[in-house]
Amino acid sequence: MTGSLTPVWYRVRDLDAARAFYKETLGFEETFVDFQDRWSKLEHGGMEIALAEGDPAEPGGVAHVDVADVKAEAERLRAAGVEVGVVLELTGEIRLVDVFDPDGNRIQLAQSLD
Repeated sequence: MTGSLTPVWYRVRDLDAARAFYKETLGFEETFVDFQDRWSKLEHGGMEIALAEGDPAEPGGVAHVDVADVKAEAERLRAAGVEVGVVLELTGEIRLVDVFDPDGNRIQLAQSLD
């Protein structure tokens, strides 16, 4: 399915630091990097994002990433020093939490409860 996805774009101040954060902390897999034009494409499950070096922009699109256990991921990320929001739950439906990269870009982690 890679290639047919439309990525969510995030601007980051330091491309190398952002690439490391998304790969090592959030578990994304890098599928492309252009060191000359300073951008990268990464994927986690069915969600594709692109990182471009520059001044972080006003909030735009939000990456929605499915995970097996939102509460466990929230705890793990908090322990790693990541800014993590409050876990929200629609009983029996879905559990969500917002996490923020070092540049303040919002990523929403989701767990289906059905």
